[in-house]
Amino acid sequence: MALQPLGTIGIVGGGQLGRMLAMAASRLGFRTAILDPQENAPAFQQALHRIVAPYDDIVGLQKLAELSDVITYEFENVPVTAFRELGTTLPVYPGLRALEISQDRLIEKNFFNELGIATAPYFDINDVSSLKNALSSTSGEGIVKIRRLGYDGKGQIRLAPEDQTSLKSAGELVQSVPCILEGMVGFEREVSVIAARGTDGQTVCFEPAENVHREGILRTSTVPANITSKTAAKATDIAEQVLAALDYVGVTGIEFFVMDNGELIVNEFAPRVHNSGHWSEAACAVSQFEQHIRAVSGLRLAHPGRHSDCIMENLIGDDMDKVPGFLGDSNVLIHLYGKSETRPGRKMGHITRLSPKQA
Repeated sequence: MALQPLGTIGIVGGGQLGRMLAMAASRLGFRTAILDPQENAPAFQQALHRIVAPYDDIVGLQKLAELSDVITYEFENVPVTAFRELGTTLPVYPGLRALEISQDRLIEKNFFNELGIATAPYFDINDVSSLKNALSSTSGEGIVKIRRLGYDGKGQIRLAPEDQTSLKSAGELVQSVPCILEGMVGFEREVSVIAARGTDGQTVCFEPAENVHREGILRTSTVPANITSKTAAKATDIAEQVLAALDYVGVTGIEFFVMDNGELIVNEFAPRVHNSGHWSEAACAVSQFEQHIRAVSGLRLAHPGRHSDCIMENLIGDDMDKVPGFLGDSNVLIHLYGKSETRPGRKMGHITRLSPKQA
């Protein structure tokens, strides 16, 4: 049953994604209640109800449940145990299986492989000995990643043959927390698909975006991606397969490596709206944020077609200095996140540059 007008959607997490979800909810006539530990969380500027509390605070979560008709979240590193308790009283979307899988890189890779979806080679790393054994299978190359709580390149160390400094750092890391080693793959480009699935099983996918990362942080997403229609279709097929396997409700972002023969290797997925889907806000009639709100509230999903080509660019740290120059460009949509402090590496907003859609 669809959420009624003026119904309340609870959102755990008050960052920029929570902010944009709250904006989309408001456009559809819904209210939002947001829980975040930071008093000046950007999403609080858009919410009717604001709960300042840690993500695992039982009292805060109970208050959120009392205010809400359905609960969702803006990022995956939230406590599953607390959400499991919430799920006994009202719907929590996306479901907890997706959340649990996405929180652990080893479990995530196993999940993809069990579905027959290709990933880079990977190894479970618990100590220096297992790291050295794994490196013997990858010619001394790879990326050590912490299994849990990593994002935007954090908790990762790239290894190369004879690089003793990085190997020492990796050795210290794997002795402190569970890790995996991912083997290197010679990919041609990176793409992602933003996909949505409703409570009725209806599934739609935005077309793939081509992504450029620097220092582990997404810098640009370009649509259309420079891939064949066959590769694009395979990416959306994989996304639909993942959503069905998880009985998913909501929006997800799935990242791929495109090999030189057009084949795809899945990197990871996020059980939430995704940075590489921000372009949909400017280039489509319905954004990924509205699509997510439609999904979790039981409304019919919208057609994900776009009306323009585009390039989305994250504004990170001192990129905010460029904003005055964007203000006079009629082809640029500017979205700032309302953050009070600019810091190096911090996402402060994004712009999307539109151009006519090419046939």
